Amino acid sequence: MMPTLKTVRLFIILCGLLSAFAGAEDRSADSSSLTGNPVYRKNCAKCHGKTAEGRHFGGPSLISGKAAAASADDLRGIITNGKGRMPKFAGKLAAADIDQLVQQIKATSQK
Repeated sequence: MMPTLKTVRLFIILCGLLSAFAGAEDRSADSSSLTGNPVYRKNCAKCHGKTAEGRHFGGPSLISGKAAAASADDLRGIITNGKGRMPKFAGKLAAADIDQLVQQIKATSQK
């Protein structure tokens, strides 16, 4: 038995909706964004939160005005050498990964 034209159209619409939802999920996991960066997700998200908005009793927001006001050198130094309860990531992360995190924090906090 052949599917009806109405059934085929419904199938096409459903496929389009599913791909739209999948596309939205892929954009949120975009590695060019701070929260999509695998280095951020593995090393930073548990303290600063999945959305980088900070966590109560955890790390501060990385999208705040305070983060925007920090210089790239200050952010690089904090990530590299640690500060307060934040551990140092020198020797754990490559310099290029730290530089990318700094650029992404600056770009995210300036929005």
